[in-house]
Amino acid sequence: MRVILFDLDGTLIDSTEAILEGFRVVFEKFGKTPASDDEVKKLIGLPLDIMFENLGIKEGVWDYVNAYKEHYRKISKQKTILLPNAKEAILKAKEFARLGIVTTKTGLYSKELLEHFGVMKYFEVLIGREHVENPKPHPEPILKALHQMNANKEAAWMIGDTCLDMVSAKEAGIKYVGVEFKYESQENMKKCAEIIKPDVLKAVEYIREVAKL
Repeated sequence: MRVILFDLDGTLIDSTEAILEGFRVVFEKFGKTPASDDEVKKLIGLPLDIMFENLGIKEGVWDYVNAYKEHYRKISKQKTILLPNAKEAILKAKEFARLGIVTTKTGLYSKELLEHFGVMKYFEVLIGREHVENPKPHPEPILKALHQMNANKEAAWMIGDTCLDMVSAKEAGIKYVGVEFKYESQENMKKCAEIIKPDVLKAVEYIREVAKL
């Protein structure tokens, strides 16, 4: 049976509002001028510690990460939405594939979000930031998901909205499909993915068509 691994932010959900608020609150808590929303958006998809480092935090970065997580957990369910066609994509994918999540978000909070939206039950595994030493674009998260599912690479696909997802899939030796979203420019995505679809449902339909299922 096919396996489809989904990225989370920008692929199935949009938590931009929660992420931006989290960064603003944390910078203010530590007496720093908040980074602009545009600066933060360009980094979404990277692990939190790397995001903060790229925004100029060189010391005590894990204090910032922990403060962010504390605030994010309080607001994430109210300020996150399932993307259009995301649930339909999950249900369609479930008809012909086993499903997993591979994200750089904290796995615990990601699971809570997906349970809130009533879709966690469709996924066999969820690999988050705390489950790996090397997050995407390293192949470790994808390889760990496949290992936990006892699945082989030949049957596996990755769907994601950034080059981090595409590079991780390529390095892991599995097939991949990009989806369009605001976190990654089309120009960049074209450098990382040969196939790019307008949303996750179109990506699932493409995989089903290619797989002749």
